Amino acid sequence: MALPGENTKFYETPNHPYQGERIAEESDLLGRYGLKNKEELWRAQSELRSYRREARELLGRVTEGEGEEGEEFVARLRRLGILGESDDLDAVLSLDVTDVLERRLQTVVYREGLANTPQQARQFIVHGHVTVDGSRVTAPSSKVDVATEENIAFDETSPLTDELHPARADNQE
Repeated sequence: MALPGENTKFYETPNHPYQGERIAEESDLLGRYGLKNKEELWRAQSELRSYRREARELLGRVTEGEGEEGEEFVARLRRLGILGESDDLDAVLSLDVTDVLERRLQTVVYREGLANTPQQARQFIVHGHVTVDGSRVTAPSSKVDVATEENIAFDETSPLTDELHPARADNQE
């Protein structure tokens, strides 16, 4: 048990230290999403685990107030873009870790075409070149709502606002 004021882990490590198939799958995800280390992947897996746990709990309840709580939970996941508009509480149980990783700011910046690679997107974010809704965000792991996705841009004081900057993705053609 952690003492008050001490940090605690926000993820669970795998049960077995060496499983070749799991390690290969993790390495593929690290490269595809530009993650710094496996801890970031394990955090996403733990977040997905908590979503599934909450969905199972809500599905298992038989009280009348369950419908309202379940709708709030599904609405939150829809707002984050993890669930589609037509998905319901049952769809949470079939989610994959890639659904959570796709909503990270780093991945959204790469998918929007502001960076050439996920690693470059991470660098732009950490160095303070990216803004979300006009405010600078330096955490590549922050979640992006669907509504704020179109408000991601380069900071106006960043040299990357110049269309002819060598690091710009649209200048690489």
